Amino acid sequence: MSSDAPSHACCTIPPVVSDTESYKPKGSYISLKHTDKEKFAKDPITRAYVTGPTGTGKTIIVVFDIFGQVLRFHYFNQTVQGADLIAETVGAKVIMPDFFRDKPMDIKLYPPTTDDAKQKIQTFFQVQGHFENRISELLDIAKGEKNNGVEKIGALGYCWGGKVTVLANASGEFAATASVHPAMWAKADAENIKAPVGIFPSQDENLEEVSSLVMLYEGNVRSYLTSVTTFCDTQFNAFNEIASKKPFASKNRYKVYDTMFHGWAAARGDLSDPENLKQYKDVYTEVSHFFKNALA
Repeated sequence: MSSDAPSHACCTIPPVVSDTESYKPKGSYISLKHTDKEKFAKDPITRAYVTGPTGTGKTIIVVFDIFGQVLRFHYFNQTVQGADLIAETVGAKVIMPDFFRDKPMDIKLYPPTTDDAKQKIQTFFQVQGHFENRISELLDIAKGEKNNGVEKIGALGYCWGGKVTVLANASGEFAATASVHPAMWAKADAENIKAPVGIFPSQDENLEEVSSLVMLYEGNVRSYLTSVTTFCDTQFNAFNEIASKKPFASKNRYKVYDTMFHGWAAARGDLSDPENLKQYKDVYTEVSHFFKNALA
């Protein structure tokens, strides 16, 4: 997988606002309608943040991390600014749906230190974070974009969302998918990918840091009752080895952010910290370069 530095002429992102509380989103929150209205009639996604130009033939759908939003229908500005940066740099429409229906995981519960917190996380992954259900919705949104004439569709996921996007890659509906500080990947994920992948983990994806994660696999709930790795070395290396042999391998992109923590580019990011700000700028340059190349 490619890990060369991106061309600055190709992908110089706009200035980053380090004061996230004062950041003014470039896009807007809009009503969202499913393509298959009957299938999602009982519990539809109704809102999304949308930014970037339309009519370019390119759309990137963002799957945020488990913390999703900070206020009702308003996402963390770290993630929103990232979407704005990508939209402007790639020249693509970016959609960030409210997959959690205004019921994200409480960021104050992370990392879980009590039985109550662990139970809430388990419940979250069985309901809001259910992989199969969220992937189905992601594919429906992608179908809607294609019905509107969009030719190239990408997907970007953070943490849990990174698992969603790599699993969705296997559908063949996406021109490319990327994952930033991804969680719960496995060797089997690489076997099924059908389009270029961008992988941008932090140092924590090699550490035991998440307690009582719930992993949904083939419709069954598998609960890890002790600390587990979110992105263990053996599975990660195996994924890269398989992905590097795919016919689209030259478009894959991989870079480890070994000074960063899990979540630094999304909800848990602290852009007032100089190193976090530096690597935030870098990863959005990398992600933009990846999509600009893969969606060309």
